[in-house]
Amino acid sequence: MNIHVALQPLIALIAGILILIMPRLLNYVVAIYLIVVGLLGLFPLLRG
Repeated sequence: MNIHVALQPLIALIAGILILIMPRLLNYVVAIYLIVVGLLGLFPLLRG
């Protein structure tokens, strides 16, 4: 059984949960999310 999970929605879900738990993390979570999405856009081979 092969399970394929898209990386971007998973990252968005984790970021949303972290923001709900600790709102002070908003700046860091958004920055990390943007960096990861940018890297995935520049280097599509990182997606798997």
